[in-house]
Amino acid sequence: MGFRCGIVGLPNVGKSTLFNALTKTAAAAAANYPFCTIEPNTGDVPVPDARLKDIAGIAKSANTIATRITFVDIAGLVRGASKGEGLGNQFLANIREVDAIVHVLRCFEDDDITHVEGRIDPVADAETVETELMLSDLESIERRIVATRKKAAGKDKEAQQALPVMEAALAKLQAGEPVRVLLAGMDADDRRELKALNLLTSKPVLYVCNVAEEDAANGNAHSAAVAAMAERQGAKSVVISAAIEAEIAQLPEAEVGDYLESMGLTEPGLDRVIRAGYELLDLITYFTAGPKETRAWTVRRGAKAPQAAGVIHTDFEKGFIRAQTVAFDDFIGLGGEVAAKEAGKARDEGKEYVVQDGDVLMFKFNN
Repeated sequence: MGFRCGIVGLPNVGKSTLFNALTKTAAAAAANYPFCTIEPNTGDVPVPDARLKDIAGIAKSANTIATRITFVDIAGLVRGASKGEGLGNQFLANIREVDAIVHVLRCFEDDDITHVEGRIDPVADAETVETELMLSDLESIERRIVATRKKAAGKDKEAQQALPVMEAALAKLQAGEPVRVLLAGMDADDRRELKALNLLTSKPVLYVCNVAEEDAANGNAHSAAVAAMAERQGAKSVVISAAIEAEIAQLPEAEVGDYLESMGLTEPGLDRVIRAGYELLDLITYFTAGPKETRAWTVRRGAKAPQAAGVIHTDFEKGFIRAQTVAFDDFIGLGGEVAAKEAGKARDEGKEYVVQDGDVLMFKFNN
């Protein structure tokens, strides 16, 4: 099960530096000129979760395996991208293929690094990118809605179901608002219809404020403005210093803690970015544990036990019988599976059980 977050933004905001730090590679070039990134670079990164180590310690596991999320470094966008300016067409095609958008915004001053519009204003930068995405969506939906209206008038049931959602999306775009603002008030059926349209502005967004090293701990006026914008939109924002993250990526693990402390930080900013991206996609983690390994697995919130089993292997879902379930707090507090059973905290759940974040599961299935 793959979940992809696309790293986007204007040129020279620190996208590729962030990507390199995330993947701890130099796979993506980082240079001071527009369109340094042309083909999107992709990297799978482990999702930091302290619970994994805690469970493994009690289960006396030989190994731990984190769940993972994919980040895609996409070419920088410029004004006019929706009309093909710069690498606009390629940018828009690449962003359609991701599940969520990680929008990097420049929140630092540096005369040695050029800004494509000659000023530092992250809120305006965000609006530039959002406008291009909305213009692309508007063109797309205006083209498709004509045919849908004709089919709906002809009593086509699928078109009749899709048309109200398309018209609501069109109205928002014409009003200069992203389509994602519709999601909160939609029922499950309409959400599926909207998702099927694959509109760029329907994707969830995380704003990453790239600040100077001295602002990494507390942010600055630019990042505060972004946080206010995100709150108005119902989006999320995270403050990091890509320069610090690049340094951390090069350090031996034993030295990372001391370096973070010297910078006034308690954890790498990338950990917050990864976790926020995970939450953005409405994902949760469950665990399997034994002497060989403790492993974290990803499912969408609301997944039922057979679906969770299918993440491990499709045969587990097909032959699902039941899942032994222990909540994380019970597993840790009582000291493992055996103690949880003795305390009556290990439950056998069937096909309708909705998996909860942190569940420690053991599946029984037919071969």
